[in-house]
Amino acid sequence: MTRQPDATAGTAGTKTAPEAAPDPGAEAAAICADLIRFDTTNRGEGVALPERPAAEHVAALLDEVGVAAEIVESAPGRASVLARIPGTDPSHPAFLVHGHLDVVPADASDWKVPPFSGEVRDGCVWGRGAVDMKGSLAMTLATVRARLRAGRRTRGDLVLAFLADEECTGEYGSRYVAREHRAHFEGCTEAISESGGFSVDAAPAGDGAGARIYPVATGERGTAWMRLTARGTAGHGSKPAPDNAVAELAHAVSRIASYEWPVRLTPGVRALLDGLADALGTTIDHDRLDEEAVRLGRAGHLFAGTVRNSANPTRLEAGYKVNVVPGTASAQVDGRYLPGTGEEFLATIDRLLGPKVTREFINHEEAPAADPAGATFAALAGSLRAEDPLARPVPYVMAGGTDAKSFNAIGITSFGFAPLRLGPDLDYFGMFHGVDERVPVDGLAFGTRVLDRFLDTR
Repeated sequence: MTRQPDATAGTAGTKTAPEAAPDPGAEAAAICADLIRFDTTNRGEGVALPERPAAEHVAALLDEVGVAAEIVESAPGRASVLARIPGTDPSHPAFLVHGHLDVVPADASDWKVPPFSGEVRDGCVWGRGAVDMKGSLAMTLATVRARLRAGRRTRGDLVLAFLADEECTGEYGSRYVAREHRAHFEGCTEAISESGGFSVDAAPAGDGAGARIYPVATGERGTAWMRLTARGTAGHGSKPAPDNAVAELAHAVSRIASYEWPVRLTPGVRALLDGLADALGTTIDHDRLDEEAVRLGRAGHLFAGTVRNSANPTRLEAGYKVNVVPGTASAQVDGRYLPGTGEEFLATIDRLLGPKVTREFINHEEAPAADPAGATFAALAGSLRAEDPLARPVPYVMAGGTDAKSFNAIGITSFGFAPLRLGPDLDYFGMFHGVDERVPVDGLAFGTRVLDRFLDTR
């Protein structure tokens, strides 16, 4: 942990010049490496290493610059950090920056470097969470620390939340603080968090020169994790079994897996397609979006998973012995649906299940959406352009989900904005939950500058 130098320290009878404040970009890289070294692996369903040590480290970094942070626990060791920094104008709306401390598992045997080493190699900080999302937390901490050292505050209160359990359902993190610590978020109507603001180098249709696109998330698909259950008549495996629960479930799962979901162009996705077409100097055929996603390469990845709903079977369970027909069989399905399509999605699932298979939710969260034409999106885009004149910010709808859903439930709209300038060779999407996850040191420096500019608008 970096302690601030004592400007009055020195040899007796001599004067020493105060040490310069650390560069925010360099400090972001150091904080990122330190955070990676805290193993906060979340295996889901309440099976996780405690976030408490990492939370204490974050709280100490804030304490060093005069911020009184509170560590709250939803269960032993499942810790989140909450802080509120008063602004210069008490009548101005507060603004939330949130992110998560936990990470998904990593098998060290698959990695070039130990995944919890925080090693700096080839200009990158390596390790689980470098992108998702300890690098983003580090940028936030470095930016806030630099601003407070310089006596610079936002106009409204700046509210911070460093959270547990995002890599599962958020029940031990964002859901818990939104429910049990609602007063901490008083006055907040908007927020920023992960999965947006990163650069995507893409070749336009015209002269072949690079186009630097920065997707800023204005929404994400809703979550419908479901448990399916088929019930039949138990019996001997050698006898006819017309009421076979395993067979009924298998048929239902097959129907779901093979169903071709229709394209549903929501306002957010239409805005993305228009922005990409403009940035790339091309047209995008809305009637052939699967082919267009392939044609546009990395730019196509931005909409390939968000033009339709999806439902993927992920787990199956039935029986205990080969010669016994079980009375029940179950499966789990990861369902995702676009904003405004929740009822249609569930009606389709019910039709595919048929009359002999029931469903229940393991996790159900509505699809949040933000305004891509509003003042906050404009400020985010302007902060990117100020640091990269070639930046082409576009609205973006995420295929997956974040803690934004929990805050959306209490009236706080989140934008995905963890700004990074990336080289064309780094597969950013492949870094999420992938092997050899890493983030460029100069990308973190870029992100701190962008965040600093954006906070000036709050």
